[in-house]
Amino acid sequence: MALSSVMFSSPVATPSNNLSPFPLSSKSRNLSRNVKWRSNVSFFQSLIKKDTSVIKQELLEAIEPLDRGAEASPEDQQIVDEITRKLEAVNPTKAPLESDLLNGKWELLYTTSVSILQTTRPKILRSKVNYQAINADILRAQNMESWPFFNQVTADLTPVNAKKVAVKFDYFKIGGLIPVKAPERAVGSLEITYLDEDLRVSRGDKGNLFILKMVDPSYRVPASG
Repeated sequence: MALSSVMFSSPVATPSNNLSPFPLSSKSRNLSRNVKWRSNVSFFQSLIKKDTSVIKQELLEAIEPLDRGAEASPEDQQIVDEITRKLEAVNPTKAPLESDLLNGKWELLYTTSVSILQTTRPKILRSKVNYQAINADILRAQNMESWPFFNQVTADLTPVNAKKVAVKFDYFKIGGLIPVKAPERAVGSLEITYLDEDLRVSRGDKGNLFILKMVDPSYRVPASG
C-alpha cells in the first residue's frame, strides 16, 4: 500500500496550522505567565540594585574630600544633596525602624550640621571621628565624639512613623565619664531616608543631612544614663 494512501486514510484528523497538536491547559498557561512575571521582576530588581550601587559610589566619591562636610562649599553641599536625593529615591528599606539593619554603631561620613562639625573651633580642638548608635528595639540612641574630648549624649526615641523618630536627649557625658542631665529643651527629630547593610542617610528637624556608614552592628546603646 502506498505511503500516501496510508497518510490520507488515517482516522486521526490533521491539525489546523493555527492550532497546537498539544493545547496548553489553563494551569500550564498560568505557570508560564508566573515564570515570565518572576523573570521580569528579577530583571528589574537587578537593575535597581545596580543603579543603587552606582549612586552610592557617586555619593561616597563626592563626600570623600570634604572632611565630613567641614570643607564643603555651598556648591558642594548642593551637589551632595542632589546625589543623596537620587539615593533616597531607591531606598530598599521602606520601614527602617522595623529593620535590624538600623541597630548598631554608625560612623559619620558627612553632615551639614555646623554644631557637630564644630567649624568655629580650631581644627585641633574638633572631634576627629563622630559616631551615632541606635537600638530601635529599646528606642535608644547615643552620639559619641572621639579625641580630644570624648563627649557623649544619650537619648530616648519615640516613633512618629515607620521611618521618623522624635528625639529626647537625657544625659550628656563630659569626657565620656561625667554625666550631666540634659535640659528639657534638648529635643529634636530624625528621619531615616535611606538604609542598607552598610550605609544610612538621615535628615534632622533643622534641615541637616547626615550620611553614616555601619562600623559595628553588635554595639548596644546603654539602657539609661
